[in-house]
Amino acid sequence: MKHYDYLITGAGISGLVAAERLAKEGLSSLVIDKRDHIGGNCYDEYDEHGVLIHRYGPHYFRTQSKEVVDYLSQFTEWIPAHYRVLSHIQGTYYQFPINLTTFEQIMGRSSSEAEMEATLKEWRHDYPNPSNSEEAVLAQVGEKLYRMFYEGYTTKQWKCSPKELDPSVCQRIPIRTNRDDRYLTEEFQMMPKQGYTAMFQKMIGSSPLIEIQLQTSLEEIRAHTSFGSLIYTGPIDRYFNDCLGKLPYRSLRFEHEHYPHCDYYQETVQVNYPNEEKYTRIVETKHITQQQIKGTTITKEYPQDIDSSHPPYYPIPNPESKALYQQYAQLAKQESQVYFIGRLAKYRYYNMDQVVAMALQLVSKLTSPGP
Repeated sequence: MKHYDYLITGAGISGLVAAERLAKEGLSSLVIDKRDHIGGNCYDEYDEHGVLIHRYGPHYFRTQSKEVVDYLSQFTEWIPAHYRVLSHIQGTYYQFPINLTTFEQIMGRSSSEAEMEATLKEWRHDYPNPSNSEEAVLAQVGEKLYRMFYEGYTTKQWKCSPKELDPSVCQRIPIRTNRDDRYLTEEFQMMPKQGYTAMFQKMIGSSPLIEIQLQTSLEEIRAHTSFGSLIYTGPIDRYFNDCLGKLPYRSLRFEHEHYPHCDYYQETVQVNYPNEEKYTRIVETKHITQQQIKGTTITKEYPQDIDSSHPPYYPIPNPESKALYQQYAQLAKQESQVYFIGRLAKYRYYNMDQVVAMALQLVSKLTSPGP
């Protein structure tokens, strides 16, 4: 029986970063994944028409951390990215997040920062300490803009009212009174030049100490694999066989459509559809990849419950799920030589750079000399 220093469950970004860093320290790892490819939800591929698409929805890399950028830059060059989003409401494309241009579109005339600030002050509801996402948005922009941009989208995405979700769900979207149309504000906004999958392939190809075994579950391999420690990146409740009950998640279904006779389908990389449509957004990654190819492919994103074909994507942030997770977290602390990292293992929404940083920190801790 071959022995590995580490068994890593999940060949997504956190598992692969951990494996690469461990290899740099001379430690071997076997990385397993239930899927038939590496990269987890960040996996991208060329479709049958030659268009580079994100199979599992858009992954917009951005960060404030130069350390994370410097680390990943060992495995990729970058394309600068301007992630611009529009919101389609009753036939009109509005700038989103809400800014002065959005306000002018709604008012039907030119305006100013001062007028927008004064108007929002009139529209806002008095929730100094919002207890849920509805109150959080009403406290920022009032009922009109809440109904237009937030209520429908959030209800579709989470299959529940914004009243039932933590304030952080909607608070993370900025509100601006200037003309800044950026969806994101981090200093570094970019995408791997050859794609995420190419970056991951270079990462795991950097050392013979990294082995990958796909279409394999922890249950299948644990009994006949010798390893020192386990790094677990899957759903924390599943690790414990749902012994305290299942944590709630939302999943997604993606429909990819190709248009051979146009260079671009829509004006920008992402258009939100907050109201009538069953999908929440249409994404056209070609706006960012800048691929020089005739034709384009779009991805429509449909939120849905998890099932055998649709794995968990988003932990549902409400008080009940947080309380249940804390019980699982206490069980995790009692596990010996098992380390839980990543969005599903920590039951929290993390951006890609945060997951990279988490993996870097874990390996640094594991390989640092003791006192």
